[in-house]
Amino acid sequence: MLKSDFYFELPEGLIAQTPLKDRASSRLMVLDKKTGKTEHKIFRDIVDMLDKGDCLVLNETKVLPARLIGARKDTGTRVEVLLLKRRENDTWETLVYPGKKARIGHTIVFGDGLLECTVTDIAEEGNRIVKFSYEGIFEEILDRLGEMPLPPYIKEKLEDKNRYQTVYAKNEGSAAAPTAGLHFTPELLQRINDKGVNIARLTLHVGLGTFRPVKADNILDHKMHSEFYMIDEQNAEIINNTRKNGGKIIAVGTTSTRTLESAADEKGFVKACSGWTDIFIYPGYKFKAVDRLITNFHLPESTLIMLVSALAGRENVLNAYKEAVEKEYRFFSFGDAMFIV
Repeated sequence: MLKSDFYFELPEGLIAQTPLKDRASSRLMVLDKKTGKTEHKIFRDIVDMLDKGDCLVLNETKVLPARLIGARKDTGTRVEVLLLKRRENDTWETLVYPGKKARIGHTIVFGDGLLECTVTDIAEEGNRIVKFSYEGIFEEILDRLGEMPLPPYIKEKLEDKNRYQTVYAKNEGSAAAPTAGLHFTPELLQRINDKGVNIARLTLHVGLGTFRPVKADNILDHKMHSEFYMIDEQNAEIINNTRKNGGKIIAVGTTSTRTLESAADEKGFVKACSGWTDIFIYPGYKFKAVDRLITNFHLPESTLIMLVSALAGRENVLNAYKEAVEKEYRFFSFGDAMFIV
């Protein structure tokens, strides 16, 4: 299967640069995975398409303000550091730009010395391992100095950091937001709950792989980066009881999907667990846990459009995307949504 099988034409003007004022006012395309038929609604209509006894699965990860702008201590050269993964305590795997300015032993200073890091090692693909030094609480300093690590296709500055967080974000650790969840408001979640829909919560910390393009022509040669996930006993039970009682499991986003499919057995029951997953879902994959999916519109030739195509069929998805372009839907992180039923 070729990367080019998932290509579509996307005008640059359809890439959403800023979030809507009202999260739930995004447009919503409903795609029937069996027939390929589409409907066009507003996201807040989602409550009418969920049934009592269904289970909505949310990813509670919280995005770190992980983009730090600093300078080399010895030369004053500007350096940008993106936190990717905490190795232990104050040691992090990071992406540094320009990499040539951050060799082993170099120290980078942020916020007039409020925070410093020293490069201790160079990992695969050139990522830098750094050790931070500071006085106080790291998370508070990061919140003060850090910026949200917006995807490279968003050129506008984000005025409110919280607009790149879901309203239910709880567990810090992501380098990117689980963007399908950005459409929900507390009021909408309350309406869903009042209808008798179960709400389960899990965590998958989104890594840099979200931004990495598929370079291999044959998608089977693509290597996914691993990401940390966890599901506790209480939420596994909510999901499994829904399955036992014949309700639908509705994943909010590709991150929830990947977590559920990593934790599920062949009958679709999930176990309480935590660990690392590098699951790669593409057409031909047999879903075990996920029945339906709420998701955004994704990049051409990305692993995300491959996952969506695995659930709804490649031709159905590409036809729906063609229609979305024609109807000028907004694409990517701050864009509109799709509900695959």
